[in-house]
Amino acid sequence: MAKYRLVLLRHGEGAWNKENRFCSWVDQKLSSDGIREAQNCGKHLKALGFEFDLVFTSVLSRSIQTAWLILEEMGQEWVPVQSSWRLNERHYGALIGLNRAEMALNHGEEQVKIWRRSYDVTPPPITESHPYYEEIYNDRRYKCSDVSQDNLPKAESLKDVLDRLLPYWNDKIVPELKSGKMILISAHGNSSRALLKHVEGISDEDIINVTLPTGVPILLELDENLHPLGPHQFLGDQEAIQAAIKKVEDQGKVKSAEK
Repeated sequence: MAKYRLVLLRHGEGAWNKENRFCSWVDQKLSSDGIREAQNCGKHLKALGFEFDLVFTSVLSRSIQTAWLILEEMGQEWVPVQSSWRLNERHYGALIGLNRAEMALNHGEEQVKIWRRSYDVTPPPITESHPYYEEIYNDRRYKCSDVSQDNLPKAESLKDVLDRLLPYWNDKIVPELKSGKMILISAHGNSSRALLKHVEGISDEDIINVTLPTGVPILLELDENLHPLGPHQFLGDQEAIQAAIKKVEDQGKVKSAEK
């Protein structure tokens, strides 16, 4: 029997998810489909009887908005929410804003898959000439982070995401779990993948094949040492979830008409 249970999810679809662009640290609200995904997630978690004591999000709006919508559907709006940049999406550097399918056409699908899914490959860093540089680094939300703005990342591999996430996991989330609280983490594709890699001990090679769809809750059941009792479980219609996973995987491929 599980000593601790934790629900983790990638936020609902954002506007740039729909446009197949690298969103990363650019702040985007949920699309209309993303709003429905978050609401349906809340309905499903309510039907399964989940009662949360604390929610963790990134400082990006799509993560926070997803958490709010889930709690509203569950009638648990009063549950405290804590936000940290350490749960942000991976920083894609110079790739931010670019279309994945167009990049696959120009650089090859395998290179795009390496940029998107590999563990220790870092994309080219963002520079001050990038169209979204000022928007990101002048954003007031990062003035209250636990590192100076000069030390915020300019590009990250998944390994870098895990390195900046682990202190928050160990110092903030784990103590709350061990105190007996039921935790919801509303994060992003890569911060969620990094956390799954750590908790489940997924190898550097196998993590490239772990894909998370938007708005689908993941249940982790852990023993007293925070070791998983089994693989993570996607909660919901399994056929629909597999279709959603394939949709995410296909984002990095050349469109059929362009091949």
